[in-house]
Amino acid sequence: MLTDDGKHLYVSWDEYHLLIERLALKVHASDWGFDQILCLARGGMRPGDVLSRVFDKPLAIMSTSSYRSDAGTIQGRLDLAKYITMPKGELAGRVLLVDDLADTGVTLRAVVERLRGMPAIRELRCAVLWVKGVSSYTPDYYCEMLPTSPWIHQPFEEYDNLRPDGLARKFTV
Repeated sequence: MLTDDGKHLYVSWDEYHLLIERLALKVHASDWGFDQILCLARGGMRPGDVLSRVFDKPLAIMSTSSYRSDAGTIQGRLDLAKYITMPKGELAGRVLLVDDLADTGVTLRAVVERLRGMPAIRELRCAVLWVKGVSSYTPDYYCEMLPTSPWIHQPFEEYDNLRPDGLARKFTV
């Protein structure tokens, strides 16, 4: 639900999962056959996992990080993992790159450029749940364009500040 000021978007677990399912249907409707899914950790892990299951395709993971300051709200230096984790073989063929959102577009653009430099990848397409209006990169597939570029409050953020002692208190009678 978008707040009246247009600066915040609050997403429930149900809304989040429906968006992932809508994204799967958009990819399916394109009739593009892909061989593997590469998700960007952390935001792309849940959508990547669901798409991997729905399409019955192997899932690879690449870790990226750029949000570190102010409880993860300030973008810093972009770090891309040196290696891509996958169960076997190499990232090759037609690859669907999955993340949760195109925020500024910096991360997606950097990853796409790196992947396009890999000779084993024949074709690359990108899928996200949201694209912010300020993004410099527009993925091939997305569910929602957010022209006001709100801060998205995703349902799993409740765990960002939860530590084991706080979790234990939830189960104390």
